[in-house]
Amino acid sequence: MTVHVLAQTAARLTPVRRPVALAAAACLLSFAAFWVAQRAAGVSMIDLMVYRAEGGTVRAGADLYEMRATRARLPTTYPPFAALLFTPLTLLGVPEMRTLATVANLALLVALAHLSLRLAGRERPGAALWVAALAVWCEPVWTTLRYGQINLLLAVTVLWDLTRRAGHRGAGAGIGLAAAVKLTPALFALFLLLTGLVRARGAGWNPWLRQAATALAVFTGATLATALVLPADSRRFWTSTVFETSRVGHAEDTANQSLRGVLARLLHTGAPGAWWTAAAALTAALGLYAAVRAELRGERARAVLCCAATALLVSPVSWSHHWVWCVPGLVLLGAHRVRAAVTALVFGSYALWWVPHGVDRPELAQNGLQMALSALYPLAGAAFVATVALGSRPGAPLRPWRTSRTS
Repeated sequence: MTVHVLAQTAARLTPVRRPVALAAAACLLSFAAFWVAQRAAGVSMIDLMVYRAEGGTVRAGADLYEMRATRARLPTTYPPFAALLFTPLTLLGVPEMRTLATVANLALLVALAHLSLRLAGRERPGAALWVAALAVWCEPVWTTLRYGQINLLLAVTVLWDLTRRAGHRGAGAGIGLAAAVKLTPALFALFLLLTGLVRARGAGWNPWLRQAATALAVFTGATLATALVLPADSRRFWTSTVFETSRVGHAEDTANQSLRGVLARLLHTGAPGAWWTAAAALTAALGLYAAVRAELRGERARAVLCCAATALLVSPVSWSHHWVWCVPGLVLLGAHRVRAAVTALVFGSYALWWVPHGVDRPELAQNGLQMALSALYPLAGAAFVATVALGSRPGAPLRPWRTSRTS
């Protein structure tokens, strides 16, 4: 009897194992080719070196926001909580740190692919490995690993939080932690709060409000705990540094794929000022409206991606590698061949780098075609937000999102 049961189980698992093994082989081959290509390109992992310098500054008790790292003399731009998290990097040698960061980011890409499929209701054996094998060549992912950035970690943390089972007590903690490291993910908490307030009219206290409250509590707790450890750095960041948008870099830089970057290049100025303020406010209102509306219709995937696109659009600086949210976007649009192909072309063509760019700030003199190429990510994000806001369903119809039975 036992042998018969084992034979039946093996027969059921064998058809599953084969596609998973094939997907794993394809993913490993793609990652290996990617590793070789990145080494051939001489990747600097310059941002990872800045993170390590931040951790070293914290350990030395020096001024975090006076620190300058690498030959480019790059400053600290994240909240001080992030610097605390970076301190373990100082315990590793630089070669070991770079290798570990690359391996970790590749693993996070697989996790992001898995969570994206869960969000879209398209989980299949081996599917995440196929998605990761292709997504690793998208420009935002390539650049994230090139610089040693933390974008994949933040995206996975937020998406993990938003795909947990309904009513999970810890839901919201991931968003709160991500916002404590970098402020942009805080828009997801605002999205949950607004959805909860709308739903509260008929249902009172609800899971959206609870998740938003948890996110706020975790963010506040992490920030206050950091203030006890780094009081001077915390005071400086929250009273002055957080408002210094020029600290991050030039607004018109080609890599800046936000509304502010588009307007700076369009107006041929490094300070778009009131134009950007008005555009960002309008986009934030429209994007949050669209995200809340989609969420209340049960379209969690579209709501989450609409919120992500809105955050990237309205942020003063959204470097091209911040757009790793193109991975769940491609998964969502995967059933619609034309839209998926266009999206893949936008994020996989590296077209934004076809325009003049560099230290001499040639972006301030771009022509019309160059402006269009260097605005591809914001245009794609704005088009998605507008489509969701108008009630259209981009991509093939999906079944309503359902929370996972596991956390």
